[in-house]
Amino acid sequence: MSPLRRLLGYMARYRRSFLLGFVCIVLSTGIALAGPWVLKYAIDDLTAGVTMGKVRMYALGLFALTIVGAIFRFLMRRIIIGASRDIEFDLRHDFFTALQRLDLAYFQRNRTGDLMSRATSDLNAVRMMVGPAVMYTATTVLGFIVAVGLMLSIDGRLTLLTLVPLPFVSIIVRYFGSAIHRRFEAIQEQLSEISAQTQETLSAVRVIRAYGQEQYAIERFRLANEEYVRRNKGLIRLQGAYYPSMGLLMGFAAMLVLWLGSREVVAGRMTLGELVAFNAYLMLLSWPMIAFGWVTNLLQRGMASWKRMLEVMDAVPAVADRVLDDVDCGDGVVVGADLKVRPYSAIEFRNLTFAYGDHVVLRDVSAVFPAGTTTAIVGATGSGKSTLLGLLPRLHEPPRGTVFIDGVDVLDMPLETLRGAIGFVPQEPFLFSASIAENVAFGARGAQGDRDRVEEAAGLARLDKDLSDFPKGYDTLVGERGITLSGGQKQRTAIARALAIDPRILVMDDALSSVDTYTEEEILSRLAAVMRERTTILVSHRVSTVRGADQILVLDDGRIVERGTHDALVRHNGLYADLYRKQLLEEELEAS
Repeated sequence: MSPLRRLLGYMARYRRSFLLGFVCIVLSTGIALAGPWVLKYAIDDLTAGVTMGKVRMYALGLFALTIVGAIFRFLMRRIIIGASRDIEFDLRHDFFTALQRLDLAYFQRNRTGDLMSRATSDLNAVRMMVGPAVMYTATTVLGFIVAVGLMLSIDGRLTLLTLVPLPFVSIIVRYFGSAIHRRFEAIQEQLSEISAQTQETLSAVRVIRAYGQEQYAIERFRLANEEYVRRNKGLIRLQGAYYPSMGLLMGFAAMLVLWLGSREVVAGRMTLGELVAFNAYLMLLSWPMIAFGWVTNLLQRGMASWKRMLEVMDAVPAVADRVLDDVDCGDGVVVGADLKVRPYSAIEFRNLTFAYGDHVVLRDVSAVFPAGTTTAIVGATGSGKSTLLGLLPRLHEPPRGTVFIDGVDVLDMPLETLRGAIGFVPQEPFLFSASIAENVAFGARGAQGDRDRVEEAAGLARLDKDLSDFPKGYDTLVGERGITLSGGQKQRTAIARALAIDPRILVMDDALSSVDTYTEEEILSRLAAVMRERTTILVSHRVSTVRGADQILVLDDGRIVERGTHDALVRHNGLYADLYRKQLLEEELEAS
């Protein structure tokens, strides 16, 4: 379906508003064009004899036309512009919904500032196209047709002469319209760049100040801003030539009317009232001509922006639900619309190989995590630990037949069911600009009102002690990205958020790296009972975190090179034993 037809689909939802608006356009345009006709009769009648009665009658008539016309113009704007705001609401909602459907890799490929620009600046340009542009297009076309018809009824030859500049108007509009379209696309691209730089700089303000790179950030933004101004000035120069050229053509037409029309009046072939009315209609035509150029500009801008929005709205997510027939897998586990995950869920990876493009991250990984057990994964940075965990809730799409929960391929599970069963604590926790209670209750629908569940989860994450020192306790606002909290507090809040949903599977990706060893031991002791009730996966660089796990997997360069319990791996004297000895040495050095 073409972009235009897609947009017409949104407009069709408000067809009644547009229809009523067009009725107001017809009435307001008809009343505006009736003024010069009344003026024609007034001048011709007053030429025959001036009386106060005639003056009052014609003055009241013109005044009434002005008042009624103003009312319909108000209604026209209120109805059509109001409908464009409703369409803007629908577009914004659908655009945001499309963003929510997209996979994690899409946001890694596209900058946040660019997406924000499409959701704001481009959306506004589309609104201007379906609102003011539509309204003034109808006004312009209708006004032009009726005005030319009335001018023909007064003097056909003079009308044709005044329309001589029209072919030149078409040429100007065609040339300038395409040029404006190209330059506006370039402007929107640069605006996206500025938005991306601004968002990135604000997010990295701590790093910028820590390294003293404020001047670099300012200079980088200045260059982008100068390029944005340069492109806008190019468009301004284009528009600066566009509108005067239209005015020149209309001035030429006015000169013809004054010269030829006055000769007709002198010769007695046209009355003075007809000349005044003809000239008034010509002046009324000047607005449609100018408005036509302005509307063309709006249409070019709006269509360019609409195509940019469709690039996001039509993007196909790499991770999505698949339509499948229900399949009974035993023990009440049904694959399809009503899949239920067992209270104790077993996890299995079968010959898993995964790559980001051409870069292979995981190689032939096979492992079974029995239901109700704790499995720890250790390995050097870049060994593939986080990627392995991200495949379980399908943050990245695994190959078919490689990742299973209770014997069911995760690709066959509805995403809502799959992710609702997994409490995921990422390596870099993200907190929203809300209260601690709202952040903890984020994944549990309706838990905002269940303070007991929030407090229980916070207690298990050992966050309750810190909250006693906060001014408003659980209602304390954490600031953007949790900026008012320490790294350890943010991690514990993320752990509490995962526990609040009462997950069947608990995944902790190096979630205790920012807390001290004493706090780590306390958190793990509090989690012991919770972990016994669900399948748990721990990733950590600390041996102290993983030594109590039922099994430990050692990843190296995307492969599982060792597996077993803590004691068995220490006796094996491999990579895990080396890591263990190094950390023992570090602890001894710190103690001394």
